[in-house]
Amino acid sequence: MNSRFSNPYADKTRADAYAGIEFPATYYLAYRDLPAIIGEHVEGAKVLDFGCGAGRSTRFLQSLGFTVTGVDIAQRMITHARKRDPQGDYRLVTDGDFRVFTPRTFDLVTCLFTFDNVPAMDKKVALLQSLKRLMKDSGRIINLVSTPEIYHNEWVSFSSKDFPENRTAVSGDKVRIVMLDGPDQRPVEDILWTEDDYHEAYRRADLLPIKTYRPLGDRSEPYSWVSEITTAPWAIYVLGHGHQEAARETGC
Repeated sequence: MNSRFSNPYADKTRADAYAGIEFPATYYLAYRDLPAIIGEHVEGAKVLDFGCGAGRSTRFLQSLGFTVTGVDIAQRMITHARKRDPQGDYRLVTDGDFRVFTPRTFDLVTCLFTFDNVPAMDKKVALLQSLKRLMKDSGRIINLVSTPEIYHNEWVSFSSKDFPENRTAVSGDKVRIVMLDGPDQRPVEDILWTEDDYHEAYRRADLLPIKTYRPLGDRSEPYSWVSEITTAPWAIYVLGHGHQEAARETGC
C-alpha cells in the first residue's frame, strides 16, 4: 500500500465545503469533552495542532487559552485558516517534515481526525515518532480518530448505508462515508484503523496510551441522535512518552 500521507483536501470543492463546517451534530461529540480531557492531562499552554485544516480545531484550542501553531499539508486549507484567523499561526508542512520546529517544545500535540487519512502502519508510526520528538517530557499527544463503527452505522452527520463493503474492511483499507452537514456530499474516502492496530502503532512509536475516551450522545442535547446514543463515532487517545524513553532517561 502507498505509505504517503493522503491529502483528500487538495480537491478545491471538497476543501472549500469542509472549511465551512464548524461543530455540527456528530462533530459536536468530538469536541464536547476535549476541554475537560485537556484539563485533566495537560500541563502548559503551547500546542501544535497537526492537521489543522481550515483552522477549526486551532481556533477551538485558542478559545481555551492556548498558544497554538496549526500545521497542514494542504495549501488550500492553510489559506482558508489564515483568512478566517489572520492573527493565527498557520504553517504548511510537507508530508510530516517538522524540522522547522525545535524538539521538546510543545506541551500538547493534537491530531484531530488527521490519522483518518494516514495509510499504512509504517507511515502512522513514523508520524507519531516525529510528533513525539516535538513534545516536552511531560507533554501529551491527543489523537482523535474515527472508530470503525462510524463506517457501518447511520448518524446525524454521516451516512454509510450505500457502502456495505465497509463492514468487511480491515485496518489499512479504504472506507467511504457521506458527510451530511455540508454542500459537498460526494463520498469521503478514509482509512479504517482498529483500536488494536492503533495500540500497536503506539507501541512501535514508543508512546504510552494513558487513557481512551469514547464520547456518546446524551438525550438532553439538542440533536436528534441516531446511533450516537449507543455507539461512539470517535475515539480520543491520550498519549505520553513511552517506557523505553523513560528508561533511557533514568538510566534503567
